[in-house]
Amino acid sequence: MRLFAILVFISLFSFSQTQIEKIQNNWILKVDGQPFDIKGVTFGYEKDVKNYDTYFEDLESLGVNTIRTWATGKNTLQLLDAAEKHGFKVMVGIWMRHGRPGMEDDDHFDYLKDKEGMEAMYTTSIKTVETYKNHPAVLTWGVANEVYINTATDEEKLAYSKFLERVCSNIKALDPNHPITSIEAWTFGLEWWQKYVPSIDIYGLNSYGAGVNFLQDEMDKRNIDKPYIITEFGVTGEWDLPSDKNGIKIEPSDSEKYETIVKGYREWISNKPSCLGVYVFHYNNGPEFGSVWLATHVNSYTRPPYWAIREAFTGKKPQNNVPKVDAFVLPDGAFKSGTWISVELMVSDVENEKLDVSFSYNQRTGSRKRRNQILTLNHRGNLSDGFEVELPEEDGAIKIYVNVKDSYNNLGIASSSIQVIDEKAKATVYKVPKVDLPFYVYKESEDLSYFPSGYMGNYKALNVDLNHTNDVYSGETSIRITYKERSGWYGIAFVDPANDWGDILGGYDISEAKTFSFWAKSKFDGVVAKLGFGLIDKDKPFPDTAIKSVEIKLTSEWKKYTIKTKRLDLSCIRSGLVLFASSYGHPQTIYIDNVVFE
Repeated sequence: MRLFAILVFISLFSFSQTQIEKIQNNWILKVDGQPFDIKGVTFGYEKDVKNYDTYFEDLESLGVNTIRTWATGKNTLQLLDAAEKHGFKVMVGIWMRHGRPGMEDDDHFDYLKDKEGMEAMYTTSIKTVETYKNHPAVLTWGVANEVYINTATDEEKLAYSKFLERVCSNIKALDPNHPITSIEAWTFGLEWWQKYVPSIDIYGLNSYGAGVNFLQDEMDKRNIDKPYIITEFGVTGEWDLPSDKNGIKIEPSDSEKYETIVKGYREWISNKPSCLGVYVFHYNNGPEFGSVWLATHVNSYTRPPYWAIREAFTGKKPQNNVPKVDAFVLPDGAFKSGTWISVELMVSDVENEKLDVSFSYNQRTGSRKRRNQILTLNHRGNLSDGFEVELPEEDGAIKIYVNVKDSYNNLGIASSSIQVIDEKAKATVYKVPKVDLPFYVYKESEDLSYFPSGYMGNYKALNVDLNHTNDVYSGETSIRITYKERSGWYGIAFVDPANDWGDILGGYDISEAKTFSFWAKSKFDGVVAKLGFGLIDKDKPFPDTAIKSVEIKLTSEWKKYTIKTKRLDLSCIRSGLVLFASSYGHPQTIYIDNVVFE
């Protein structure tokens, strides 16, 4: 019995120790005393728990030995367990909010005034370290991501720096066995870290394209005697590239996307004395603009960065080559929407496999989500006789993609641009993504379109659980809203962008919907609540184009409630679900499920 207790104790505290050492002017990362060269990827499959084993087996075949995350969540322990099972290490991300909308996201946090928000981030950071510090898969703590570049003034950056030092110094006291990394774009954090955040052990630098070759020089210029990790890397991003004649950024070719990773790792990263390695961005599968530019997979098809990671880390060439687009040219000029235009297209494939061709497009104006949206284009023709595409109902310059698939599940993509004329689209006030119906505000807790960040009234007594499983109408989860006080009013709004009250363009075009419905109940009969959609009024720059709700008396049984929307302007709904209620003598619990526009 005593031996069993000892074994249990050892298993619970058999953490792995990460150290950094400088040997003959070269910084070395060691795990349990052995050198560890970071051959990593940023990991985009945190939500797909059931396939963790498959992903790690795949990454092992590419020569990857570590992944990076940006934050922790409900699946973090399972992710760490799977990583340990397959011999991987994890840079565990700790998220810090951004000071203004920018390259990273649409948040706007005030490091000068929001003391409560900073305490919440501090508490989350410490809890994260306390929870996972003894897990053997932990490599380092990745605190924050590109906060400096997304913060406006030096005064705010100084306040953030002091807060960051508080977080990092306390993490160091809690966990002496794992170094602290903080992450910034390019070199925008170096002077602030150097002056105000001495507790950072390793500088994390996100850098794309050939610029990564100059980071060692930038460190040397500032006499920084610390190691660094390339925490994001890939082909040059659109922010550093010129525009074409239509004002659309010129995307690198598939060949450039491949060669940048292979050459970059060999010639710009692995040979630098202070560089501990790289996390290539991004091991993920997505349908959007950013995925086409940088991800390993698009719509479940394999892209050049996937095979480039394999060659960079193992020296092995692709098992099967991605089809190559040798030429893709659109006609000059501006054309009305609905026009069929001819495209000049030449493609090739090393293995001479049968190729499937399709077309899609992207708008580069409007909200962040609209700019990231890729939509299908109607087309006709074939590789022998040529292709035509039908221009969509958009106004202005659009980016058109040609997608070439082979029988090995590889996908080659090239892009060009064209001007489209459409008076109706031109007159659209709020350019946000148009959605397909039915459009769920809430069905399950994964992949929410809106975020429950609009807390109102006595919000400190309010708790919103998006993952409630004990009482659901359908599926696996429901929303449970609990209010613990016996008096006062409260409210919650599910909004896009998160944490915004109408100052940033967001939301969705749901114009075709005829109804808005939801299922709801309460713990006890008689709770009166007002539910609906729309919150931001026209006194704000970017309001909801419709605000509608119903006052209902909830019972302890699930019931469906419906609001007719046919005559409403749903062209920009940025508050997808809004609830208000008041407590009269008793705490309240409300359940909501299947919130949908149809």
